[in-house]
Amino acid sequence: MDQVIRDFVSKGIAAHRIHSLDERYAINHLLGLLEIDVYDVQKIHSIPLPNLLDSLDRMVGYAVEKHLITDVPEEIEIMEAQIMELITPLPSEVNKRFWMHYEEAPMRATDEFYRLSQDNDYIKTRKIARNKHFSFDSKYGKLEITINLSKPEKTRQQMEAARQSESGNYPICALCMENEGYRGRADAAARSNHRIVRLPLFGENWGFQYSPYSYYNEHCIILSEEHVPMHVNEGTIANLLEIVTIFPHYFIGSNAGLPIVGGSILSHEHYQGGRHSFPMEAAKVLRTLTLGGFPEVEAEILYWPLSVIRLRSNNRNEVAAAACAIMEEWQQYSDPQVEILAESSGGLHNAVTLIARRVKEAYELDVVLRNNRTTESFPDGIFHPHPDVQHIKKENIGLIEVLGLAILPPRLETELSEVADYLLGKTAVVASYHREWAEVLKQQGPFEAESIMEMIHEAVGEKFLRVIEDAGVYKQTPEGQAAFDRFLSTFEK
Repeated sequence: MDQVIRDFVSKGIAAHRIHSLDERYAINHLLGLLEIDVYDVQKIHSIPLPNLLDSLDRMVGYAVEKHLITDVPEEIEIMEAQIMELITPLPSEVNKRFWMHYEEAPMRATDEFYRLSQDNDYIKTRKIARNKHFSFDSKYGKLEITINLSKPEKTRQQMEAARQSESGNYPICALCMENEGYRGRADAAARSNHRIVRLPLFGENWGFQYSPYSYYNEHCIILSEEHVPMHVNEGTIANLLEIVTIFPHYFIGSNAGLPIVGGSILSHEHYQGGRHSFPMEAAKVLRTLTLGGFPEVEAEILYWPLSVIRLRSNNRNEVAAAACAIMEEWQQYSDPQVEILAESSGGLHNAVTLIARRVKEAYELDVVLRNNRTTESFPDGIFHPHPDVQHIKKENIGLIEVLGLAILPPRLETELSEVADYLLGKTAVVASYHREWAEVLKQQGPFEAESIMEMIHEAVGEKFLRVIEDAGVYKQTPEGQAAFDRFLSTFEK
């Protein structure tokens, strides 16, 4: 283990993650974590040096072998984060460096912070690499499909351990700033190596961080310092436009603030962004609008499964005002002919998903109309994936799916292989919720083993297209677009 420790520290120094003056401290820190009392000071590093993550694996393996930790994911991740904290500066230093680099260029600041978050294993690069990716050519353009294998689903034993954990509501949720540097436990992720850049927005304190299980390039999260529920209002629009002013190379978006049409975390105010061009960004323009009262704003209706109004102007305040007008009108708008009710039984139903970006000097803001109403026929939501596609995707359709990127559950990796075997006649067993779909696919046979997965991926793409079409309040049909026009007539000159 002396060699592994020597190599880890030497690599940290070579990568400028450990200062040479901190060499002995770093060695002793690792000896303490691994409960080793003696060390060969004559040990020299290997040539070539192994990478930090390989050395990390060997140290964690030693900890398991010596029964310092048990071989369960939570304890392994706690040990990993504590080791990688050694190459992670204190939050104050991370913030100081970030804003120093920002003075040179915003992209320099985010590049350096992103690289740190990868190097210190906060962003789980090796696990993310396991994700399966493919695309689907739809009538709306190319959709992106990901089977998310990077974040494993918890076992029953893990969920029971989390339930019994003495949490004391600290940190309150996975997004709270109290996670920064937190050791972790059964029901709270290991965050010793987690750092947050403080980001002031209109007098409020916010934090900028990256997602540990990135779904796309430089997947970042901007979160409120206060643990307050998601809500979308005039301040949200102002914040999004301010953030793309600060980081013009990133898009930034906010989920809707209502259940069903919101994201997976509604309890903590946050936005998501990054450096990625999504399918919706390249969507065709169906028609243009002239908005009364906003002469400097270009408005477009997109040819997209969901109902999108795209606003664009060099005048940021005009974009914000136009978006607010649309949002406020939509929140109280009803059209029973197409199942849209703003309110029923005291509950509000209309919401918006917002996505902001810069296009050269212009501000572009996509306002996506959403509705979370349920009925006896559609208890999960009228504008939610319908039962016949839920075997592929049944979770909330948040802003990432709205943009045309499917995040599908890990169970599908095994289940799609089972469907392939079923179609090839290798097995008669297939998950019950896939049975009807598999029978439909079987009618397209016979199949070749070499091309079967390509065909199944195409079929999954068709299902995802249906998923986001179900989420659209105004369908791409004559009836749907006529109803959309009725709403838009409120704003047109």
